Amino acid sequence: MRVLGMMSGTSADGIDAALVRISGAPPALIAILEGHHHVPFPAYMREGILRLANGAATTTAEISELNFLLGAELARAAVAACKKWRVPLEEVSLIGSHGQTVFHMGAAARFQGKVRAPSTLQIGETSIIAERTGISTVGDFRTADMAAGGQGAPLVPFVDYLLYRDALRGRAALNIGGIANVTVIPAGAGAEDVFAFDTGPGNMVVDALVERITRKKAAYDRDARIALSGRTIPELLVRLMREPYLRKKPPKSAGREQFGEAYSHGLLAWGSQHHAGHADLVRTATVYTPLTIADAFRRFILPRTKVDELIVAGGGALNPLMMAQLAASLPGIDVVSASRFGVPAEAKEAFAFAVLAYETYHGRPSNLPSATGARHPAVLGKIVRAAKSPAKGRR
Repeated sequence: MRVLGMMSGTSADGIDAALVRISGAPPALIAILEGHHHVPFPAYMREGILRLANGAATTTAEISELNFLLGAELARAAVAACKKWRVPLEEVSLIGSHGQTVFHMGAAARFQGKVRAPSTLQIGETSIIAERTGISTVGDFRTADMAAGGQGAPLVPFVDYLLYRDALRGRAALNIGGIANVTVIPAGAGAEDVFAFDTGPGNMVVDALVERITRKKAAYDRDARIALSGRTIPELLVRLMREPYLRKKPPKSAGREQFGEAYSHGLLAWGSQHHAGHADLVRTATVYTPLTIADAFRRFILPRTKVDELIVAGGGALNPLMMAQLAASLPGIDVVSASRFGVPAEAKEAFAFAVLAYETYHGRPSNLPSATGARHPAVLGKIVRAAKSPAKGRR
C-alpha cells in the first residue's frame, strides 16, 4: 500500500506529509519513504492553534470551527504533496493524520488551578480529509491507548522498534519536536522490552522566546544564530533543572500544559528582573533541552540498559548548538541523525503515522504498553471510509 502520513506537532509550525510504501506485517513489515513535503500554516491558523493549546479562554464554537478549518488545511496539504510528487491521488490507498494536539494530559494532574482527569484532544476533522481527497483516513490515534489506561503517548516507539532494532547494539531514538521524547531499544530487544517517555521540553520554549523577542518576525532560531550570539546563564540553568517533571518516573508525557506559554513568560519575567539579554535567554533555553535529555538518560535509561547509539529526529536535530550539547552531555554514546537510516529527521513523525495507519487498517495493535503504560495492546485510531471513489471529482 501507498500510505500518506501527516503530522502537525506541538510547535504548530505547519504540516509534514510523508508518502510511504508499506508491505508485510510486523516483525517483517517493510516501509520505504517515497517523499516528504512541508506546508507552513497560515498565520491565522497557527495563532488559533496556539491560543487553544496554551489554554486561553475560548468557546465551543471556536474549537468546533478550528477543527473543521484544520481538516480542510490537512486535505489541501495532502493534495499539494501528491501534486509535488506527481503521484495521482487514486494511487494513495490510505491517509494517516495525527491532527493537531490542543490538549493532552496523560495522567491526572493539576492544570490551571484544578486537578484534571486524563484526557486528550486532537483536532483536524478526518471526515473532511477523506471527503476532499477521496482517500480513507485514519485519525484520533491517542484515545484508544488512554482508554486502556495508557498515557496516549508516545506512540512513535512502535515504529522506532521496527526501524532501529539491532541484535548487538543498544539504541535510543530521540525526537526533538516541541516536546522531546525518547524510545529505548535494548540490544536484541523484543517489543515488550522497549520503553519510552517524554523527557521534557524540546524546541517549544526556545521557539516561544524567539517569537516574543522578534515580535513574531521569526518562529524559531534558524541554525541557532540567536543562541550562538549569547551566553549561557548558569544561575537560570540551575533553576530550570529543578523542574519537577524531570524527576517524575516514566511512563510520562508532557506538552504545553507543562512547558507552554506560561512557562516561557516566566523565563522572560526572570530575564527582565535580572537584566538578562535576550540572546542569553535563548542560548540558556537551547542548552536546557539537551541537558534535560541527558538527565533523563542518567536517571531512567542507563541504569536499566546500555545504549550505544542515539538516533535523533525532529526540528532539534537541525539545531547545531542543541546537537553539540547533546553529544557533549552523553559521552560514550554515538549521536547520529535519523537521516542515516533512510528517513530524514524532519519526516520521521509523518512517516510514523503512515505506518500506524497501515496497522490500524489491518486491525493490528500498534501501541507499546511498555512505553505508554496501557494495560494491554490496542488498535489505534478511527477510520473514516472515503464516501466516493478516489478516482472521482475532488475539490
